[in-house]
Amino acid sequence: MDRSVLNVTVILWDDGYASTALMPIEVFHSAGTLWRALNGEAPEPRFRVTTATLDGKPVRSPYGGMSMTPETSLAAIDRTDIAIIPTSGLDFNAKLIENSVLLPWLQKQHAHGAYLAGVCMGAAYLAEAGLLEGRKATTHWAIAGQFAKRWPTVDWRPEMLLTEDARLLCSGGVSAAADVSLYLVEKLCGHEVAVQTAKALLLSMPRTHQSGYAVLPLSPSHDDERVQEAERYIQTNFREPLTSETVASHVAMSARTLLRRFKAATGRLPGAYLQTVRIETAKSILESDDAPIQQVATAVGYDDAAHFRELFKRSTGMTPAEYRTHFAVLRVRQVEQVAPGKH
Repeated sequence: MDRSVLNVTVILWDDGYASTALMPIEVFHSAGTLWRALNGEAPEPRFRVTTATLDGKPVRSPYGGMSMTPETSLAAIDRTDIAIIPTSGLDFNAKLIENSVLLPWLQKQHAHGAYLAGVCMGAAYLAEAGLLEGRKATTHWAIAGQFAKRWPTVDWRPEMLLTEDARLLCSGGVSAAADVSLYLVEKLCGHEVAVQTAKALLLSMPRTHQSGYAVLPLSPSHDDERVQEAERYIQTNFREPLTSETVASHVAMSARTLLRRFKAATGRLPGAYLQTVRIETAKSILESDDAPIQQVATAVGYDDAAHFRELFKRSTGMTPAEYRTHFAVLRVRQVEQVAPGKH
């Protein structure tokens, strides 16, 4: 894993939700530093975080009147590795006009290889810049319909809490600022650094789906719409006893054609893709839940716990129990108070 320090630019807005900027700042600052400091080890920063406003001047949050002073202006940042676009005001149509200078900057950064993350309504800026055309994206469920009407060529997935497509990330909801930040820490620094960061900040590991635990593997960007539909079907129904024939029937293909096109588009056969979804989901459950291993196996589609353990170890190099011991995120437990005079 590359140990170079990556540059993160966090945009600060007037009238924005401050937490959607502050949480990414804290997560990226903590990666490689906070966990190590808590354990008496020398810090190894993985990111260099810079805050910027469009004009370099301070901004105010409408909630409590908090003022935020940036380190620089947008124009002063020629290149960045990651850009975080937080949620601006609720009237996104007006804000897109007011903050339109951001759009060409986003286009330039993406063309130079940067990851761009739109938090909640921040996805509007990626869409308005034309970067999301034909790509997967998500946003807050309450405005997903409005976004779909304004940008109909975007593949909106309002059921997803987190999406990534061609270095363009979107997350739904204010709290998803932590999810998309930890997701990028994991993607760029590895799973262990992400888990350590989550543990140090007492956060859960990234959620990507609103209705489940799964950290769904996103395949490389491709244009095969039938295979994309097959992927969505597997991601939604992975707990069921799926076969290649079942998936092929759903997308109106022969099994042989599905195998050929699925492999070409995703690099995996459908069965391997299904197993990856199940194992990734199991990892997420083990990191965040104390459920028995048999229950975890059943939750991801395996009735035979022994078979699940074998597949899990083959995939991760650890048994499910070992994985939980190594990676389980700290959970805040209620501390039982002792009545006066009792010990």
